[in-house]
Amino acid sequence: MRVSWLAMILLGVPMGLAACATAPAPKQPSHAARPAPLPAPPALTSPSAPASSPVDEAPSAAEFPPAVHVSIIEEPAPEPEDEENLPTYDVPIILNSSVESHIDYFNVRIRDKFELWLSRSGRYLPLMKEIFKKNNLPEDLVFVSLIESGFNPYAYSRSAAVGPWQFMKGTGRRYGLRINEWIDERRDPVKSTAAAANYLKDLYAMFNSWPLALASYNAGEGRVGRAMAKSKAGDFWDLRSTRYLRPETRNYVPKFMAATIIAKNPEKYGFNLNYHEPLQYDEVVIDRPTDLQLIAKTAGVTYEEVKELNPELRQSVTPLGYDDYRLKLPVGAKAAFEERFAQIPEWEKTVWLKHVVRRGETLASIARKFGTTTATLRDINHLRRSSVRIGGTILVPTGNRAATIEEAATAVTNAALTIEEPLAREAKPLRYRVKRGDTLWNISKRFNTTVDQIRKWNGLGATSTIRAGRRLILYVNAEQS
Repeated sequence: MRVSWLAMILLGVPMGLAACATAPAPKQPSHAARPAPLPAPPALTSPSAPASSPVDEAPSAAEFPPAVHVSIIEEPAPEPEDEENLPTYDVPIILNSSVESHIDYFNVRIRDKFELWLSRSGRYLPLMKEIFKKNNLPEDLVFVSLIESGFNPYAYSRSAAVGPWQFMKGTGRRYGLRINEWIDERRDPVKSTAAAANYLKDLYAMFNSWPLALASYNAGEGRVGRAMAKSKAGDFWDLRSTRYLRPETRNYVPKFMAATIIAKNPEKYGFNLNYHEPLQYDEVVIDRPTDLQLIAKTAGVTYEEVKELNPELRQSVTPLGYDDYRLKLPVGAKAAFEERFAQIPEWEKTVWLKHVVRRGETLASIARKFGTTTATLRDINHLRRSSVRIGGTILVPTGNRAATIEEAATAVTNAALTIEEPLAREAKPLRYRVKRGDTLWNISKRFNTTVDQIRKWNGLGATSTIRAGRRLILYVNAEQS
């Protein structure tokens, strides 16, 4: 049985893309005139990976239908009955059998999950589109976040890609995102979207093709560049029919096109969506690590509201090392917060941590890290010497200046002060015996820590592996043990 494909090519494509709005699709492939093969760009880390999160799972490559190697448009598109009501696109969109199979997958096999993702898009699409517009990028590229994470800031994949745009750590840092034990800006919907816009802009500059740029977002520009050079392919659809791309990447562009087609015309596919309210917030500048509970109380809002607006914060305090951290608060809370916060004594704003001493640390290095003095640490922790024991805990103040001994004593003895310890809340050492099939990643998830922390606690190198029977030292919360 012969299959017909609808060529859907958009009006006004920015950045030099050819515009073809009303002309019927040609009988020959749209890529008949092939440019010279691109040289292989340097291998760089891709941000993209199949995502899953504690709330819901983003699509993984294994879930999608097998690739159908179709690279041509065989027949002219039929005349639409009502052109005025048809959606328009600002990136190349076609409808072939592979795209149709992904439409069926979203519309039938994971319909409930996809409906949730579309509903959640209402919270983030306005700000994401605005960021892409400011970067002179096609606004339809925001639907990359739809297939990467379902617009979930907390999405986390098995390959450690994080956030709505599923950045790997290396690529995120390369595009200006801070990632440490205090903060992970891959989860920040504003900063991560700006990083994604810059990355996609660089990919387009490299390949001069949005399908190839999208494939590179998934597989990495180095891999796609080498595949283009080896295959002598002229465009993505030619490259897709070769053996040089993984199935996940071959499916990635059709998946994006299918998701975009549905997202821009959900009523056609029977989706009756209740879109989430657009993200809105006020910003306040916090010049020192500050307890989020204190911030919420001062602003007259709940702790949960503050956490929801700031998904990048990994602890219950604003991050260390920022002189002017911009915290999001519910609309209307800024004035009350600034007025009340200015009246709080300085020592009450100080966050005190119980820091677990790691291998290689000294009292002096800990004092430098937290902006205090060794004398303060010795006095508060009743230490006779400056030596510290690996695995031991010491009380540490945080702030933009070193706390005096008198201030520290006042703060610690004052009953109104809540002592926070975001790095190891009520941590105690646990000896864990590695079981068959264990990995550092699944152990870190089980005990709510990170692979890097486990490596530091046990003196493991970046490439060290673990075997069944080995015992690991873990510092976990009391309720986890």
